[in-house]
Amino acid sequence: MTFEEKYKILGTKNTQYDGIFFTAVKSTGIFCHPSCRARVPLIKNVIFYDTIQAALENGYRPCKICKPVEKIGQTPENIKRIISELLQNPHEKISDEDLKAKNIEPHTIRRWFKKNYQMTFHSFQRMLRINYAFNHIRDGKSVTHAAFECGYASLSGFNESYRSIFGESAGKSKNKSLINVLRFSSPIGSIIACATEKGVCFLGFVGQKRLEAQFSALQKHLNAIILPGKNPHLSQVKQEINEYFAGERKDFSVALDIIGTDFRKQVWQSLLQIPYGKTVSYKAQALAINNIKAVRAVASANGANKISLIIPCHRVIGSNGSLTGYAGGLQKKQWLLNFEKENSNQPVQQVLNL
Repeated sequence: MTFEEKYKILGTKNTQYDGIFFTAVKSTGIFCHPSCRARVPLIKNVIFYDTIQAALENGYRPCKICKPVEKIGQTPENIKRIISELLQNPHEKISDEDLKAKNIEPHTIRRWFKKNYQMTFHSFQRMLRINYAFNHIRDGKSVTHAAFECGYASLSGFNESYRSIFGESAGKSKNKSLINVLRFSSPIGSIIACATEKGVCFLGFVGQKRLEAQFSALQKHLNAIILPGKNPHLSQVKQEINEYFAGERKDFSVALDIIGTDFRKQVWQSLLQIPYGKTVSYKAQALAINNIKAVRAVASANGANKISLIIPCHRVIGSNGSLTGYAGGLQKKQWLLNFEKENSNQPVQQVLNL
C-alpha cells in the first residue's frame, strides 16, 4: 500500500488494517492502530510503520485509546472470568445486578459481546444453556429434564428459545450433530474456530468474506448446529495458533475435520506440503496434483479452504508474484508471508523482541 492509501484509511474506523500497519504521529510521539478513534493527524506529521517493534525503536509510545501493543480483539480479564464461569456452569444466569456486584458495568460487557461475538451477552448465555440442553437430549434425557436442568423455569420458555436457535423443536433436533465455536485474539485480528468431535472444521478471521455462508454450508453438510461450548480441539487449536504467532510453531498437530469434495481435499492436501516461509504458484500447485489443466479449479478450491493458517492457502500466489485473493484480505496475506519469511531466516527472539 502507498502512503496516500494508508492515510485515507485513517479516521474511517476500519479495523481490517489493524495489525497490518501502525500510524505514528511526529507531533505527539504516539503510535496507533489505523482504526483509532482519535482525531486524524495532519499528513505532514504522519509516518507509517509495519511493526510495533519499528515504532518503539523509533521512540514512539503506544496510544492509550486504541492500545496497539495489545493483541487485537484481546479479551479483558474481567470478561475472561465471566466467560470461564459460564463455561463451567452453563445453566447459570448472570444478570445486570450480578455484573455490577462483580464491578463490571453491564453496558461495557454488552458492547464487547456485540463487537466480538455479534450477539448480546444475554444471547451468549442463552446459547450456552441451549448447548447444555442439546447434549442432554442427545444423550437420551427427556426434553423436560433438559429444560429444567439448564436453568429454564418453564418448558414453554425453553421450547421458544430452543426453536429460535435450531428452527425446530427439541424433540426433532436430537439427531443433529454439534459444532462448537470459539473466538480468540491474534496480532492481525480476531479469529473464529469451529470444531466437531473429530477435529477443527473451520478457522478464519472475524469479518472475512462469506463467513456466514461458510457457517451455513458447514451446518448443512454436517446436519449440525453451531454453538459456543467446550471442545478439546478448540483448546488445542487456540494454543497452537498462539504459538504460531509467537514464532514458536511452524507445523500444526491439531486434528482436522476436513469437509469438501474429493478434488478439493486433494488440493488442500497439496497446500499442507508447502513449507513454512515459502510460496508456490497456482500453476505449480496444479502440477503437484498432476493436473496442469486445473489451474482455475485449484484456485477456486483454495478460495473455498475453510481452515486458514493450518491449511496454508496464504502461501499460494500468482505466477507473476501477485498476491491474488485471500478470504481474510490481501493485507493479512502479505503480513503472514512477511512474518513467515522473516521468522524462517532469523532467530525468533530477534524477530519478535519488542
